[in-house]
Amino acid sequence: MGLFYFQTMKFIDEARIEAHAGKGGDGAATFRREKYVRYGGPNGGDGGRGGSIWARADRNVNTLVDYRFARIHRAENGVRGMGSDCDGRAGRDTELRVPVGTVIRDEEADALVADLARDGERALLARGGQGGLGNVHFKSSVNRAPRQFTRGEPGESRRLALELRVLADVGLLGAPNAGKSSFIRAVSSARPKVADYPFTTLNPSLGVVRVGEASFVLADIPGLIEGASEGAGLGHQFLRHLARTRLLLHIVDITEPQAARDIRVIAAELRRYGKSLERKARWLVFNKIDAVDDADERIRKILGTLRWRRPWFKVSALTGEGCGHVTRAAARELAK
Repeated sequence: MGLFYFQTMKFIDEARIEAHAGKGGDGAATFRREKYVRYGGPNGGDGGRGGSIWARADRNVNTLVDYRFARIHRAENGVRGMGSDCDGRAGRDTELRVPVGTVIRDEEADALVADLARDGERALLARGGQGGLGNVHFKSSVNRAPRQFTRGEPGESRRLALELRVLADVGLLGAPNAGKSSFIRAVSSARPKVADYPFTTLNPSLGVVRVGEASFVLADIPGLIEGASEGAGLGHQFLRHLARTRLLLHIVDITEPQAARDIRVIAAELRRYGKSLERKARWLVFNKIDAVDDADERIRKILGTLRWRRPWFKVSALTGEGCGHVTRAAARELAK
């Protein structure tokens, strides 16, 4: 079956923060004071720009947990202008490191601010205020000693929602206890928690599967139940993690009498959730074929009931039968 590798990660995938950029420094109203020059002209410098707040995607950061506890982030104010035409120093920017795959939205405007899908990608969250003008800008032929200056502009302040959407090529989905975690155990060296009760998986997991020279990233999310798109069960908050995948493997428990109904329920939840999930390539993977004697007959009836025309596979996650066939087919599909 080739070499398989899987790494489990825990995710804190939502956070809300406030970003306050720095205020611009005020301009200065000063005049030249030199020996033998009774009335020196204006020489007030401009105020420095306020610091801005940026977000940078960093592949070494895996969760948003830090932003659960540090909610308010401020950049430095600009320094006011000085005499002798000296401008004030600009305020230092603040940079927030976030995981690759973080989506940032402005809560008040309900608008997308950034979608940081690549390592090193950077986005401006709050712009620093412009510095004020010194009185040197107000000198004219009729006003040789202006005392006017302008104050620095306030920096932007925003309430932002950070949401992590995992970056994976293939997503696993299915009803609770369908055997997704067992499937991962069968194709990897990982040992995720497996038990005979629903919702064993409580956090999404990412793994790298290597098949010969090819490899792809696999994402496992908690089981979905009817009403998941409206908030029922544990799967609702993780449906977003399937948005970036290119292929969905729908794990089906062949021993479940209502397997066809369960498939329809999950397909309906994908449609209700939207985000183009229903249009993604989705393959059926019939699991637990080792537990029944008439697996082929059961699969034939389910496919006939659903009028299924897409690829499907039969596997035993317990014995590993058929699992390599699925991963090799997935690698070929992704290579296209």
